[in-house]
Amino acid sequence: MSAAPLPPASAETWNTTPNRTVEAAGTRFAYRRLGSGDGLPLVMLNHWGATLDNFDPRILDGLATNRTVFALDYRGVGASGGEAPVTVAEMATDMLAVVSALGLTRIDLMGFSLGGFVAQDMLRQAPNLARKVVLTGTGPAGGKGINKVGAVSTPLIIKGMLTLKDPKTYLFFTSSQAGRRAAKAFLERLKERRSDRDKPITVAAFRRQLKAIESWGNLAPQDLGAVRQPVLVANGDHDIMVPSGNSTEMAHRLPNADLVLYPDAGHGGIFQYHEAFVPMTLKFLDN
Repeated sequence: MSAAPLPPASAETWNTTPNRTVEAAGTRFAYRRLGSGDGLPLVMLNHWGATLDNFDPRILDGLATNRTVFALDYRGVGASGGEAPVTVAEMATDMLAVVSALGLTRIDLMGFSLGGFVAQDMLRQAPNLARKVVLTGTGPAGGKGINKVGAVSTPLIIKGMLTLKDPKTYLFFTSSQAGRRAAKAFLERLKERRSDRDKPITVAAFRRQLKAIESWGNLAPQDLGAVRQPVLVANGDHDIMVPSGNSTEMAHRLPNADLVLYPDAGHGGIFQYHEAFVPMTLKFLDN
């Protein structure tokens, strides 16, 4: 398949850059492209149930200051066509096909939560594609508690419905005053984009992604010693979705990893601490 022509860069922000699509692996994938500069392109993958509108605008705008950032929808999610896969390996194969269709031969790679699972499997399938990797709010195959994400999340999703609050208030952030303030600010940022928003995820795709997550949690541990890229691992110190100990374990098993655990922060630690996370990540990618 020939590479898709890249539109010229502009002064767009994450909240104004248009939705785009590219044909890959027999279907149409939605993505957004932001930024320009000499830095290696950064490909970003998001969490369970996320569409393009669930990427944090402050993080995307910050990371796009000196590089082109590509944020991708999975198959069957948002405006992407097809049916959502039920394994992380299938998602990784799809994302590799999208990267190829975009004409990207060498990238930096960042995954949050489910996106971190997919990023790890992309490294397994294509060991030489990525130069540096950022894994946030995530854990290794077979990691402790990952196969229980559904059981942990369901009561808090119901709580969100009963309290008329976005469930991410309870799933991504701690119950402290700082955590609640961070949750409110993050959720307000996700509403900033007023037009050309992505399509909401369907219930069917949401459930299929949960199967993929639980399957990842039930896998045998993978050989993280084979990952030779520098890796930045970041999380909150009170992640209840992908327990924070997985970040510590992953960093210890990776040959070349740095670990950051943000205090009084949950699964969405990078959103709560975005003002610290962005410059740290830029320094990591630029060095």
